[in-house]
Amino acid sequence: MSTATLKGNERPTIGEFFLRAPAVGPALALLVAIVVFSLSTDTFLDLDNLSLVVQQSLVVGTLALGQTLIILTAGIDLANAAAMVLATLIMAKLVVGGVSGIWALLLGIVATVVIGMVTGSLVTRIKLPPFIVTLGLLTVLTAAAKLFASGQAVPVADSLLKWLGTRRYLFGGIPITYGMTLALLMYLGLWYALTRTPWGKHVYAVGNAPESARLSGIKVNRTILSVYIVAGVIVGIAAWQALGRVPNADPNAFQLGNLDSITAVVLGGASLFGGRGSVLGTMMGALVVAVLRSGLTQLGVDALYQDVATGALLIGAVCVDRFARRQQS
Repeated sequence: MSTATLKGNERPTIGEFFLRAPAVGPALALLVAIVVFSLSTDTFLDLDNLSLVVQQSLVVGTLALGQTLIILTAGIDLANAAAMVLATLIMAKLVVGGVSGIWALLLGIVATVVIGMVTGSLVTRIKLPPFIVTLGLLTVLTAAAKLFASGQAVPVADSLLKWLGTRRYLFGGIPITYGMTLALLMYLGLWYALTRTPWGKHVYAVGNAPESARLSGIKVNRTILSVYIVAGVIVGIAAWQALGRVPNADPNAFQLGNLDSITAVVLGGASLFGGRGSVLGTMMGALVVAVLRSGLTQLGVDALYQDVATGALLIGAVCVDRFARRQQS
């Protein structure tokens, strides 16, 4: 019997299983978290609380979508939350200045797209490491947001900018918002783009082996640049989600949003080395982060300890990824 036949009949190792089905791990973690907090508190499984958990995951979950694309190409974006906060301030300031809500929204998204284009150009043209580029932009954008707003929060009164927070009741009793619907459509759209289009296959190929992708005819730089541009659009929509959640543009908001988005993506089974990850896994990862924070809040755990738990989750997820890759090799 040949070696190939033997390998075909062998059961996959734990590492190989999680590499083939990366969304299984976060799904199990989400289930365990829900069970633990439902047994520990009396209100966790209430429909209103579950709806609130999903609403709280929308901003980080949307940021995590753009982060997923970048991590798939073996990059990382440390500045996505800072760009989002700047976009909320641009939208709010424009409305205060008399600009209509639709133009304020579009110009805010344009700003995040430009930031994505600059980031992608520095990575592809000058060959700077994404970590260094986005770390520098994190500092620049954080300072720019505070200077632009003079350190003060800007209230948002425009109905369009607050529209995603509008609540409706599904089947007469399940509270949902337009932001939830938009997030679901975005996840479905990106899932289709990554799994059913040549562009998506190119993104995975570039993340797996950029040189092999180049030799096979894929325009590597163009693919990476397109990823940063699409991620910029997603960050702009995340800013809209943020204003729907809290109609107040605050330059000090979402200071850990970048790390939460990375945590959600890595918890979702994506590899920081690129080439592996899924939209479903990212959704599960974002929900795990939201469930963890909500459950710990209901248990009376201080927010600082919640940050400790989130950071520990990130380290644990990276350790699992490393273990799975070693098992495969």
